[in-house]
Amino acid sequence: MSLTNASPEEAARAAKVSSRKLATLSTDARNAALDAVHDALSKNRGEILAANARDLELSAANGEISPSILKRLDLSRAGKFDDMLKGIADVRGLEDPVGRVDLRTELDDGLVLQRQSCPIGVLLIIFEARPEVIANIASLAIKSANAAILKGGKESIDSFKAISTVISKALETTQVPNDSIQLVTTRDAVDPLLELSQYIDLVIPRGSNELVKYCQRKAHMPVMGHADGLCSLYVHPDADESMAVDVILDSKCDYPAACNALETLLVHEDALETILPHVASTLIAQGVTLRCDERSRTALSKHLPEDRSSLLQDATDTDYWTEFLDLILAIRTIDGVDAAIDHINTHGSHHTDAVITSSKEVADQFCNGVDSACKFWNCSTRFCDGMRCGFGTEVGISTNKVHARGPVGLEGLMIYEYRLSGNGQGAAMYGSGRRQYKHKRLPV
Repeated sequence: MSLTNASPEEAARAAKVSSRKLATLSTDARNAALDAVHDALSKNRGEILAANARDLELSAANGEISPSILKRLDLSRAGKFDDMLKGIADVRGLEDPVGRVDLRTELDDGLVLQRQSCPIGVLLIIFEARPEVIANIASLAIKSANAAILKGGKESIDSFKAISTVISKALETTQVPNDSIQLVTTRDAVDPLLELSQYIDLVIPRGSNELVKYCQRKAHMPVMGHADGLCSLYVHPDADESMAVDVILDSKCDYPAACNALETLLVHEDALETILPHVASTLIAQGVTLRCDERSRTALSKHLPEDRSSLLQDATDTDYWTEFLDLILAIRTIDGVDAAIDHINTHGSHHTDAVITSSKEVADQFCNGVDSACKFWNCSTRFCDGMRCGFGTEVGISTNKVHARGPVGLEGLMIYEYRLSGNGQGAAMYGSGRRQYKHKRLPV
């Protein structure tokens, strides 16, 4: 990794050149680079956390960023640094994604077509606040043989510099070209980078809704990501009450600032007086403000003590379109699974949505009808995560309809190519009155 002050075009050109060398390295060479990065980051933990503390202090002092962004910035929070290291180790242990053959066809005797995975090329990752993204992206890029250009936000500049310097020194001892992983420090580099489609193949924004939408408007190359994480959960009346309480509590309260945290709870009208009161009581005990429609608020007012009623508020239509990223939950009463599907497809962001029901038929109807990247049955929305899904780590969650979708790990950083091997054949040899193709499918 190089910490570069080069112009955006110079950085992108260097990344493109390095990507071709990186694509020729062996699995062992790329794994050795990951070992070096992991060990160097672990050894320099104190220096990195000290830099991160300076970023936190400055960001908190100027008051320009929200509490949820501050949480994302904090590398010392709840084992985050250890999770970063584990992500690198997990990626290192995964099967090499490069060169996997998934189709072989014998076109004719001695003429065999093969489809296999290959790197995308050069990735541009633009991110805010999350300093661990540098290590996550670097490990995924190296393992998948992609070059990566990273552009971080000003709120975590000391953290970025500390991490990138450590990774850069580690890569100097490996076969991975230093320019294949670059952290661009040039101010106002985003717009020029988004225009360099001759060098950059894919943009992955990690940050606010505004950042993602800006990249989608301005980029001259494909953009992979999501603008919102507006996740909903539907409670069917046959749901197990204890399960509903546990799943909803985890979905909302485990990490409210995450994009896979629950924002809207859809409750069947037959569950208002049975399941919802216990769910609401548990959420309120954790400090969650409930923004209720009229029917759910009326039902809860009957069952909750008066001293907890202050956390019950009237919902507005805007609340059902809002990603709160905080201890706030919108509640809406509906009359069935079709209404839940309609609400989610209208108000949701195609990220992660869940259903609590004892009926497989209802769950299948929900999952088939909801237009989201991830659909969960009887489990927390927080499982939408690359590490939890066994991908090692992730470059982000994609709500795209083409290429990668959902948590994007190594597989999402690969495309494919076709290779044809023959013995001097030409296309003019085939056709009416000439040789005929066999098109025989071969085992892979």
